[in-house]
Amino acid sequence: MITLTTERLLLRPFRPDDIDAYAAFNADPEVMRFLGDRGVLSRDDAWRQMAMVLGHWILRGYGMWALEERATGVLVGRAGPHYPEGWPEPEIGWALARPYWGRGLAYEAAWAAMNFAFDQLRWPRATSLIDAANTRSIRLAERLGEHFERDVTIRGHRVGLYAIDAARWRS
Repeated sequence: MITLTTERLLLRPFRPDDIDAYAAFNADPEVMRFLGDRGVLSRDDAWRQMAMVLGHWILRGYGMWALEERATGVLVGRAGPHYPEGWPEPEIGWALARPYWGRGLAYEAAWAAMNFAFDQLRWPRATSLIDAANTRSIRLAERLGEHFERDVTIRGHRVGLYAIDAARWRS
């Protein structure tokens, strides 16, 4: 599995010792408000989600990374390319623990993931699936150059599909 480094983050595979921080992340109702099935996860389910993320790497050859703050070694979230069964198109997703919101870390991680998807995976385009009420993520998608295309339903939830193609990303 591939590891990326940005100015402030290490994008790396999840490890077993991430479970405490990842379980806390998934137990925060504000963090989970727009993610997955829109509810908090138990510690057991957080572990299963880490395993799913790692399995995605095996099945697709890419996947979400654990986001580690380089200065502290603390797990602050997850981000990366994601394309599970049932998704309309490959996605770049991101989510951070609440104490790390508003610091530009999501942009830093999403930018690195988007660059990886276009340069290494050779994706012709990338999408982000975002709930209409998630204004922070919509602003981030737009800052990355993505634009709203249409609404789609994912696992029973209506979300906006934001997209950018490789040519626009490189310009």
